[in-house]
Amino acid sequence: MAIRYLKITFVASIALLCLIFAVQNVANLDACYQAFAYVMGMVDHQVYPGSFFPPVQNPALIWLMLVLVISLEFAAGLLAAKGSWDLWVARKAPAATFNAAKTFALLGCGTGIVVWLGLFLVFGGALFQMWQTSAGALSLEGAFQYFGACAFIFLIVNSADD
Repeated sequence: MAIRYLKITFVASIALLCLIFAVQNVANLDACYQAFAYVMGMVDHQVYPGSFFPPVQNPALIWLMLVLVISLEFAAGLLAAKGSWDLWVARKAPAATFNAAKTFALLGCGTGIVVWLGLFLVFGGALFQMWQTSAGALSLEGAFQYFGACAFIFLIVNSADD
């Protein structure tokens, strides 16, 4: 039973992580936009100054990416919150019922993985080479931590309960 409570707590923590980052991004929308414009514009790249992919400087595309990231952070948080509630409701149920209640928890963690692995590490890190600047490198470090948290909790929650 204690393991179930830990899984519920882990998923609730992921929900809070995602929602807090989404709200922080909205609260700092102008700074967030400037950071996205800086990364997508490939500004100050000295290590690999060339790229097969052109810098993006169109404000509409930058806003589109920013809205996508924030929306997915909110989605991850809300899915994980629903998942933690579903697990809470099923905490005393038989193992099959508890295992079946994991869907939204896994979707929330999975969406977080999409945000911080897919969008930040793949697109930001590899495509836009954000690792070349100190601001970008710090964002990548954070993204890896959040991806790792989401992935680790996904694996823990996905393990079968007896």
